[in-house]
Amino acid sequence: MNTTLMVKLAPTPEQHALLLATMERFNEACNRIAEVAFEHHTAGKYKLQKLIYHAVRERFGLSAQMTVRAISKVTEAYKRDKRVKPTFSPHGAMIYDERIMSWKGIDRVSLLTLEGRELIPIIMGGYQSDRLAAYGKRGQADLLSRDGTFYLAVVVDIPEPPPSERSDV
Repeated sequence: MNTTLMVKLAPTPEQHALLLATMERFNEACNRIAEVAFEHHTAGKYKLQKLIYHAVRERFGLSAQMTVRAISKVTEAYKRDKRVKPTFSPHGAMIYDERIMSWKGIDRVSLLTLEGRELIPIIMGGYQSDRLAAYGKRGQADLLSRDGTFYLAVVVDIPEPPPSERSDV
């Protein structure tokens, strides 16, 4: 069964500014992609990628994989209700996958920003630490900003507990 663990990031002030700028640019690109999806009435990832990929890379300065993640985010949102053009807040979640994020031990993560990769310390409790160490991480995590603090929402695959056999019921 999948569970999501919230892991707090402890960036330096410079890294914080880079993460914030990257998140804002990513969501700005998502809004542009959403306009194109809505204009062309398409929620198809590959069709949308053909329509907008190069323009997004050039206009917003995102890496290739960040652009692909932005297109995916828009198509998932647009598929929910094709009558409404999705909009994304500047500090909305940013999707990181194994191409633009890598774990450096249990206490640091490398995240791609607009200025390159940043090695960022992690703060977590025993619960998160134990589960991450025991079960490993899945391929992607969402970068979240809450009240000026950054978190990674990391998906972990934990084995299903065996069904309990009760005889006193």
